[in-house]
Amino acid sequence: MKPKVAFFDFTGCEGCQLQVLNCEDELLDILGAIEIVNFREASSVKLDNYDIAFVEGSISTPTCVDRIKKIRDNAKVLVTLGACASTGGLNALKNFQPLEEVRRYVYGDKADCFDTIPVRPVDQVVKVDYKIHGCPVDKEEFIETVTALLFGREPKLPKYPVCVECKMKENECRFDYGELCLGPITRAGCKARCPSSNNICVGCRGLLDDPKSDAADEVLKKYDLTAEELLKKYRLFYGYSEVAE
Repeated sequence: MKPKVAFFDFTGCEGCQLQVLNCEDELLDILGAIEIVNFREASSVKLDNYDIAFVEGSISTPTCVDRIKKIRDNAKVLVTLGACASTGGLNALKNFQPLEEVRRYVYGDKADCFDTIPVRPVDQVVKVDYKIHGCPVDKEEFIETVTALLFGREPKLPKYPVCVECKMKENECRFDYGELCLGPITRAGCKARCPSSNNICVGCRGLLDDPKSDAADEVLKKYDLTAEELLKKYRLFYGYSEVAE
């Protein structure tokens, strides 16, 4: 029996689900090994009987809370797709403003028709088994995670900072240009895509599980920067953690 797989979206742009569809040739091999029973962007089939649930988007309403709990109850394995589901993502920026003001700004005189709560990642509501980080997710990491689940092993995902990938590509450090880059504390896996295009790392892949604070301190001291300045930049994709603390 092929494992049944479902994709669900919450508060987000659904770019990570689109990235799954961008797997193209690789997706054909995946489809030969699984049965997709719920994937709004790709199929009209909608079943509640599934083994693996991939979830995109952050939790931002009471309805989201109820719905993700139901998905967790049905799924044997739950995997978050992308920054919004894994760390709160861009949506968490609203947590730094009064919720009522945010609601009025978005919905105007219809604000009372829409309920809202502080944005949170999925793992702050239900148990998450695996996370695929990024904005959007990396196609190779998605394929690696699916393959690992099919073979009953742990996904092999990077546990080192983006700086390592930058060094491997022989990129010039963005700090040398007077820019504040989040590469020293952000998990790798993106192949240093932004620094390789002469942009700073904005931290979309989330904080390292075990960041080397000594190394980060050395970088900050070398360029006369403070940890507070770095954390302010990190609000863009990792704001929920700051609010939660």
